[in-house]
Amino acid sequence: MKKVLFLLGICLISITVSAQEDPLNIIVFGAHPDDCDIDAGGTAILFAKMGHNVKFVSLTNGDAGHYAMGGGELAKIRRAEAQEAGRRFGVEYTVLDNHDGELMPTLENRIEVIREIRKWNADVVIAPRPNDYHPDHRYTGILVQDAAYMVIVPNVAAHTPPLKKNPVFLYSEDGFQKPSPFEPDIAVIIDAVFEQKIYAMAAHESQFFDWLPWTSGSLDKVPKEENERLAYLANWRSFTPNAATKACLKKWYGNQAEGAKHAEGFEICEYGKQPSDTEIRKLFPMLTVK
Repeated sequence: MKKVLFLLGICLISITVSAQEDPLNIIVFGAHPDDCDIDAGGTAILFAKMGHNVKFVSLTNGDAGHYAMGGGELAKIRRAEAQEAGRRFGVEYTVLDNHDGELMPTLENRIEVIREIRKWNADVVIAPRPNDYHPDHRYTGILVQDAAYMVIVPNVAAHTPPLKKNPVFLYSEDGFQKPSPFEPDIAVIIDAVFEQKIYAMAAHESQFFDWLPWTSGSLDKVPKEENERLAYLANWRSFTPNAATKACLKKWYGNQAEGAKHAEGFEICEYGKQPSDTEIRKLFPMLTVK
């Protein structure tokens, strides 16, 4: 894979928002810079290419995620990486100023999440489930859950006008089994934009080629050349659909799902709007493309 593939990838999907009365507004929450990218990056690219508005929000500044540096120095690097990733994804990227490893489901943080959702006038909100190995991931899920419904209550976070409707809240895919496994209600084939997703993720150099390999004891195996690094990252994060996601793909794509190599799954949260299949196709117009 080469950098030029990303540039050519802009032309991969010639779909516009013409079939849609207004652009959709999608907001994705993650605990750290790079989480949104992993969870929904391919779907975000597809939305953006279709003319819809996508925003990534990291609830912490990532200032603890490294073995050799931290604090303000690391936070500055991670913000810059997030901005470059946003450019490559074609989305807006916001990094909030909470400390990495110290995120708590406080009222103050909930209000901040409510305001982000309102300011984006979100139709779809995506976040992790509140069961995960990392407390920041868990509390991100809780904070976004707690914002559901409250986004339409005028007297909550009153300085930001409430939404007129509760958005659809979705959980991003994970592999945790307890207390219950992830069950996808929506699955998106990202084969056409997989290389762009990997290239965009690679903007988080301090994470994918430094910190995470260090935590797994494989830092010495990280390639130095860009093309080799992209191949390394694509092999590590292939986003291959499992059995449940394959079944979900079959529902939405029919025979098109056969042979899909890369996909992202989403589970509908009970606390937001409960969309019908027809509404899901309107909210995820890439599911209607033949």
